[in-house]
Formats: sequence, structure tokens, C-alpha cells
Amino acid sequence: MMVYEMLTEAKLRTLKPEAKLYKITDRDGLYIAVAPSGRITFRYNYRINGRQETLTLGRYGYPDGMSLSEARDKLVRAKEELQKGVSPSRKKTREKRAVALEDSFRAWAKLWFEKYQQAESTKDMRLAIYNRDIEPRFGSLKMSEITHDDLRTLCDNIVDRGAPAVAIHARDIVSGVYRYANERGKNYENPAEKVRPSSIAKFQPKDRALTKDEIRIAYRYLAKVQANPVLKLGIKLLALTMLRKSELSEGVWSEINFTESMWTIPGARMKRRNPHVVYLSRQAIDILIALRTCAGGSRYLLPSRYDPDIPISNNTLNRILAQTCETATEAGEYLAHFGPHDLRRTASTILHEAGYNSDWIEKCLAHEQKGVRAVYNKAEYADQRRKMMQDWADMIDKWTSEEKKSA
Repeated sequence: MMVYEMLTEAKLRTLKPEAKLYKITDRDGLYIAVAPSGRITFRYNYRINGRQETLTLGRYGYPDGMSLSEARDKLVRAKEELQKGVSPSRKKTREKRAVALEDSFRAWAKLWFEKYQQAESTKDMRLAIYNRDIEPRFGSLKMSEITHDDLRTLCDNIVDRGAPAVAIHARDIVSGVYRYANERGKNYENPAEKVRPSSIAKFQPKDRALTKDEIRIAYRYLAKVQANPVLKLGIKLLALTMLRKSELSEGVWSEINFTESMWTIPGARMKRRNPHVVYLSRQAIDILIALRTCAGGSRYLLPSRYDPDIPISNNTLNRILAQTCETATEAGEYLAHFGPHDLRRTASTILHEAGYNSDWIEKCLAHEQKGVRAVYNKAEYADQRRKMMQDWADMIDKWTSEEKKSA
């Protein structure tokens, strides 16, 4: 039902709802619609390009609605758009959609993946997790709508299917999107701040081999750990040489041949009591030169901080690695705990996957061969091992240099 009369503020304040929606006209095509709920909206009907359209100008009322005079002003602007051949209703819909898109998690996630600098392999992994686990749940939601309970539920569901590492990466992706938006002038509450990685999953695989991405993260946060720089170099040397922790920490300078780029460890210090030769990469030599500079008069590569006549304690390198993992996790990049021995396993795993001969790798690890093969295979594979150790050092350099470029 349409009632024809000029509207006033006084009239609007006295309107009562009825069982069915009814309308009252104002002037210049403006009218109001009064819904059974009591909601009053300003509307305008018009024709454009042969079709009838209705523009809803807004809701009447205080404090959040508009006044009659404001509705009339909006009507004037709408008619100006019509004179230009622009549908004011369609324009309003497009603007609302644009605002909603700008505020959606999907829009900010798209920007984060496009603009945030990260290694391609990391980006590819994160994008797969986003498309499978995050986009279906959060993509259409506004940034302001996602709560820490929502994120907790998402992570719990992923853990329940047996993928705790994926759950932690999902949490990190959500956190990264919010940090990216807030760094660009937004003020969203980051739901990840109340969902700590340690509360999602706690697992420490007994046999741990780091991925290339984890090596990259470990190097990044090793640099940030508050510790003696000599010990940080020791961690890197351990990774490069594939030695056991004690074989490195008890190393002495008389075992190092800088000219031949060789480290000969006597059998008395080896687990199998057989002498072992480490072929040193250029990167390992650089670290050893730095350690020699810092060692002063000590005979040890890694002397104790308080007594240069003894090596570092047995737990020192473990402590540095634990601090590295904790620092990374606190920064929002979960890094599962790993120890010195895991660096040997990491080198072995990656070199095997890269196709290097298993005999060369086993010799570098100083593993004892058994059975018939041990009887007949006495080869040392010196040239092959030297090249492989240099290749291994170059791989680490490549992964960590990618990290520096993306930082």
C-alpha cells in the first residue's frame, strides 16, 4: 500500500508498524517503506536502460540511521548519477562489494601471498595449506570476524586428522596475514596471538631430519640467539662436516690441515676407533679460520668460555639449538626441536635424496659397514667425498642465501 503525503521529521517519529509493509511518498520520487518490524528505510524507484530499479538510500532513525534531509540529499546525488547514465543502485552494490572484499580475509591473504617476500618453496607449501585448510573456512569472512576460538578450532581439526605440523603452519599463515594488514594501517586483533604454537602440538620425533625450509629458518634464528658467536659458528661447522657432537667439540688444531683442506681425527676420538678424514669445504675452512682467530692460545677448536685448556661442555651445542628453536617459535615460525645428531641425519637424508652414492655418504658419516660388503669395500672415495662435501656446503649456502634475499 502506498500513501501519498509530504514527509516531515515529526511525521516519521510517529509512524507505527502494521501487519504488512506499507509505503509513504515524500517528493521527487523519494518514499519510505515501513516494515512490520518497525524498520523504516528511504527508497527511490527509477528507470534506466529500459529497466525498473530500486535504490535503498538508507535506514531512518537515530543514532545510526539518517535523517529526512540527509535522505533528500542522497536522492539529489543519485539523480545526478542517473543523468550520467549510471545506475545508482548498481554503483552502491559494487561499492559495498569492494568494501567487503577489502576487509575480507581472502583479499588480505591474496595480498600477503603476492607481496610478502618468502622463498618460492616456502610460498608453495604455504599456498597449498591455505587453499586446502584455511580458504574454505576463513576466506569469505571479514578480518574482524575471525576469533582466536575460530583459529583454535581450525588447528584442532587439522591435528585430529593426524597433521600437527600442518596445523602449526596454518596458524603461522593466519598470523602472517594479520601482521601484514596491521603493518599497512589496519588495526585488526590478530587471533594467532592467543593460539601459541606450543599449545597446538608438542611433538619431538625421535629420528629427526630437517627440511630445506627448516634449515633456512634455523639459520635465520640462530643469528638472533643471544649466545657466543663462536658457538654459533660451531653449529654451522657441525652441519657442514657431518660429524658427531663430541668429534667436533673435542677437536684440536693439530688435526686440521688448512693447506690440504682436511681434518684427520685419530681413531681414539672416533666412535668406531678408526681414524676418520673430513674433507673440508671452502665454507668450513672459512669458519675454521674465524675460530682459529678467536681461539687465542687454546689447543681446542671450541674452548670453554671459562677455561681455554678444556673444550666446551657436552651440552653447550644442544642448548644453542634449543634456544634457536624457541626463538623461532616465539616469533611465530614453529621449528620443532632438533639436536646436534639430527644435523648428521639431515645431511644423510638430503644427500641420499639428491642421488649421491650411499657409500660416499656412509664414509663421511664414519659409519662402519657390515657383512660381505665390509670385507670387499675398502675404498675411501676421497675425490668423490671431497666434491660431495663441497656440494653439501653449497646447498646450505643456496638455501640460506634465498632466506637473506627474501628477508
